[in-house]
Amino acid sequence: MTTYLASRLLQMVPSLFLLTVVLFALMRLGGDPVMHLAHPEASPEEIAEIRAAYGFDRPLPEQYLKQLRMMLRGDFGESFRFRSPALPLVLEKLPATMELAAVSMLVALLIAIPAGLLSAIFQNSPLDLGVTTTSTLGRAMPNFWIGIMLILLFAVHLGWLPVSGRLETTSIILPALTLGTSVATSLARILRSSMLEVIRQEYMTTAKAKGLHRWAVVLGHGLRNALIPFITVFGLQMAWLLGGSVIVEEVFAWPGMGRLLLNSVKVRDLSVVMAGVCVFALVVMGTNLLVDFLYTALDPRIRYSSS
Repeated sequence: MTTYLASRLLQMVPSLFLLTVVLFALMRLGGDPVMHLAHPEASPEEIAEIRAAYGFDRPLPEQYLKQLRMMLRGDFGESFRFRSPALPLVLEKLPATMELAAVSMLVALLIAIPAGLLSAIFQNSPLDLGVTTTSTLGRAMPNFWIGIMLILLFAVHLGWLPVSGRLETTSIILPALTLGTSVATSLARILRSSMLEVIRQEYMTTAKAKGLHRWAVVLGHGLRNALIPFITVFGLQMAWLLGGSVIVEEVFAWPGMGRLLLNSVKVRDLSVVMAGVCVFALVVMGTNLLVDFLYTALDPRIRYSSS
């Protein structure tokens, strides 16, 4: 297990390296950050001075290597927008994003597990049709549109919940519902498919023949085996969830990393974007690693090796 863990951690290194290369190229080729630093009426000489002061006059490979050397020391540079170190700025916003992600995942699980189970148990029933139809429609709807509709219903028309921000305890309900319902659509369909496959297994028939209650068979014997593909998709959805949080945080003015990254991309603040994306990537990679170890808890027959 230790060898496997070390192997997985080493595999993260080239992934992070490639991520920084692609991100740097997109940020630099996508626009000139000097235009956001200079005054609109700045002269060419003033623009050239700003470009030289920030090192933007150097060749792109040289700029990247300088950024890479700094990142290897844990220093992502200084945000020219906020005039402060980028990494502490990102980490300051991380708790808000992780809070939103955790509550959203809880919402997704509370919706997906009952929906997926009932849909599989009552296959081809009106309930099954309703779950599959809702899942398909929910997956097709952009999460920012869902967020806007929830704001109009619960905040504007009914006045039950705050529109935006993080000042009240109830402020997290609408953004968590927006993200959670989007994730739940995929999880419910995966659990339904997995559970249908498990229900047809011989050991399930044997358990029913022994006189066990239907729900005891489903929950005690079937659900645990059906959760393995469910957990796999759950880990993959973490990446989608963090990506979706960028837009949702902007819609609800949630003070997290997603909103910080979106605003930093607009002004080509590379240090903040690089720090934020790398933190996001580490969270996703860590989640996927945790999912791998959850497999052994669900199925003791699974063993890992470094090969």
